Amino acid sequence: VQLVESGGGLVQPGGSLTLSCAASGFTFSSYDMRWYRQAPGKERELVAGITSAGGSTNYAESVKGRFTISRDNAKNTGYLQMNSLKPDDTAVYYCNSGRRYRYWGQGTQVTVSS
Repeated sequence: VQLVESGGGLVQPGGSLTLSCAASGFTFSSYDMRWYRQAPGKERELVAGITSAGGSTNYAESVKGRFTISRDNAKNTGYLQMNSLKPDDTAVYYCNSGRRYRYWGQGTQVTVSS
């Protein structure tokens, strides 16, 4: 079983990034998916969630209107489109899925800085 995040990097304030989460080893399409993030010295924070078929999404207030979660079950991949990025968005971003949310990726670093 694997969840592998990619797409992180360094971006200037106001910029955009799209994170991907590639799932393997389990039936990704059967489970909801979440994106979390953890900044240095802070607790892990739930950023966004999406249901198994993609019909419903939810977001933390801090990212609402700027981030969009989506998924392509045919590709076993989830996404997090991040626009209007701010320095406070700097963190390691993790995807999470599976039965009882038991699977985690290794994380991808997002740094927002000029």
